[in-house]
Amino acid sequence: MAEAVAATPPPPAARSAPSGAQAVQRALGLLHCFQDNGPELSASDLARRTGLSVSTAHRLARALVSMEFLEQNQLTARYRLGPAVAELGQLTFHQRGLHLAAPELEVLARRTGATADLAIRSGQHALILVGDSVRPDSGLGLRRPLHSTALGKVLLAWPDPGEPAPGLPSGHPLRAFTNRTIVDPALLATELERVRLVGHALNDGESADGVRTVAVPVLDSEGQARFALAVRSTPERLTAERLPEVLREAHGCATALCVLLLPPDQRPRPA
Repeated sequence: MAEAVAATPPPPAARSAPSGAQAVQRALGLLHCFQDNGPELSASDLARRTGLSVSTAHRLARALVSMEFLEQNQLTARYRLGPAVAELGQLTFHQRGLHLAAPELEVLARRTGATADLAIRSGQHALILVGDSVRPDSGLGLRRPLHSTALGKVLLAWPDPGEPAPGLPSGHPLRAFTNRTIVDPALLATELERVRLVGHALNDGESADGVRTVAVPVLDSEGQARFALAVRSTPERLTAERLPEVLREAHGCATALCVLLLPPDQRPRPA
């Protein structure tokens, strides 16, 4: 009887080849490396920031170059964001109607004498897209933790049902930025109940000393906060006596933004 031939194991490259979903995640991870608006990045830079091998980072970067999501400097061989990213960024900015929000925020800032910002949720952060905190030199917004900011509390208090809780992915405790930051999940849950009850969130030195922020939601017809609107100043200017006046202005601006940013069928029904 002929001896049975053992099956030949696949080569290591085949065994370790990433799945389609993993390859997509890795490619998108490369794009996220450019979020800090830093200089052009080499394949070694991308590998170090993503934890990939240099050869894998280079291969993925070349694929992104072919789709115009990245460009490569032919003199330095370094990579930068490509025109496809710029195009999609402009499209989503206008599709969300965010270009219409800036004049309303300017009026709110002028009436309150404070900084006015509009944010959406991005994972574990509130991402400011329009307002005084957006850097004029680069157009970059500001990513702020959900649990320590008024914007974040609003986005957590009226969440999309599919959005995760604010705990960090690896189970680490919530980070304390000052001695006032809420780091206990149970206390944060109690705070979010209070936010829903009163209709606004307050950050009184929880993210940075000497900063006071009040935020209100821009709600859709399902009762979810599609955006969070914040007014930020110092405790000396945003006093307890001024808070009702500032809240009236903020809620009025949120109502205007609801009309500007949401389709008619997604707006809350009039009370």
